[in-house]
Amino acid sequence: MKPLAVSLGDPAGVGPEIIAAAWSQREELDLPPFVVIGGAQIMASASGHEDIPCADGPDGEYHPATPDQQSAQIALESLEQAIAGTLSGEFSGVVTAPVAKSAIAQISPGFIGQTELLADSCNLDRNSAVMMLAGPSLRTVPLTVHCSLADVPGLISQDLIIHRTRIVARALHKDFGIASPRIAIAGLNPHAGEDGRMGREEIEVIAPAIAQLRTEGIDATGPHPADTLFAPHKRGSYDAAIAMYHDQALVPLKALDFDDGVNVTLGLPIVRTSPDHGTAFDIAGQGIARPDAMIAALRMAGDIAARRANG
Repeated sequence: MKPLAVSLGDPAGVGPEIIAAAWSQREELDLPPFVVIGGAQIMASASGHEDIPCADGPDGEYHPATPDQQSAQIALESLEQAIAGTLSGEFSGVVTAPVAKSAIAQISPGFIGQTELLADSCNLDRNSAVMMLAGPSLRTVPLTVHCSLADVPGLISQDLIIHRTRIVARALHKDFGIASPRIAIAGLNPHAGEDGRMGREEIEVIAPAIAQLRTEGIDATGPHPADTLFAPHKRGSYDAAIAMYHDQALVPLKALDFDDGVNVTLGLPIVRTSPDHGTAFDIAGQGIARPDAMIAALRMAGDIAARRANG
């Protein structure tokens, strides 16, 4: 299998050190081969040695915990080159280290997040690049992502629920090897609206979308009250949960699987995963950042790439 491309993330964050830590454990953990895009000098400084393979790309001095415009520029260029190399077939997938979205937006105003950049780079509608957070205990998908909570009710539609759930069902089957995926769909309001007493989105939008999905043979259930959907006795009843907004999906995933959570983008023609945590500028360079999520992201990307190659 061709190596994975690993983008640096913001080099002032924990990206370089968790990449280096994963590299040092690659043989012990039987990780797939990978190449860091750019950052040869940064990686040598972060790791204390120079044997980590780095492709030509953006580079600079390693200054952990001191983000600036240059570190954001390096993060963006490494990400763009990793995506381009994967699209060209040079790499089997891309694993992205954490970036500071607001910092990149200052130098590239159209930047919203890595998932949106991936959709644009693959010439896809952004609604067709679906963020799934996956850990040992849970898989969750936020229907709406980087938007104000006040905007969520107006963004939810039957078409969006149906479109994204179809993508999730296909990906669970194709990329995760689940023969008959079970998908639980959360309600928006407390108690899933309680028969309209706490909101009518469940009755007018979510339930009709689920009914349509079931006519297509997709095993979708709900709308489920979100406050019980992630309880231990419920998690075994589905393979992925679709939540209505960002925190409804990410809070339970991070509470259960913070150190092992992976952000995987579904619906792309290429494989992309990322650790499900941020740049952690406050602890960068102190040697205390855990590489577990980066290791999990590398392993998941390798597994998905292998399934696609053999499928």
